[in-house]
Amino acid sequence: MDLTYRDVQSILKIIDDAEHLDEIELVIGGFRLHVVRNGASKSVSIGAPVPAAERKGPAPAPVPAPAAATSPTRATEVLLPEGVLAIRAPMLGTFFRAPAPGEKPFVEEGQRVRADDTVCLIEVMKLFNSIRAGVDGEVVKIVAENGSMVEFNQPLIFIAPDRRDQS
Repeated sequence: MDLTYRDVQSILKIIDDAEHLDEIELVIGGFRLHVVRNGASKSVSIGAPVPAAERKGPAPAPVPAPAAATSPTRATEVLLPEGVLAIRAPMLGTFFRAPAPGEKPFVEEGQRVRADDTVCLIEVMKLFNSIRAGVDGEVVKIVAENGSMVEFNQPLIFIAPDRRDQS
């Protein structure tokens, strides 16, 4: 049985919503999910083989997966200045500012970007997804912390679009 990204996302949502669940381990074929939760802290370990042919976006240098990761940072309501757009996480995963550890970040605050520029990566189960700016403009603020877990729709980066893009 093969699990899709949506399947894993649904499983993690069920686990997150279960108030009286302290530990669970799922093994399905080559996929292993082990979650341990004590109060507010959680330990999540996910392992799944992903063939190179299925990877999307640039392949960052291999980084050993942490044995434990904290729960996703809760997306908080952030007031955007007028005319500023938020690039939001299209999925739950780990936010990375650079293509590999020790390399130059994709963008910095104050930098001009084009709509098709990659501004960050989100890693889900060893699959690195390139996130594009989506608009020409200037990076106003990088909200997410490098290496942190982000939730679906969480603001990652704020961009002030060029005037011609605001129509």
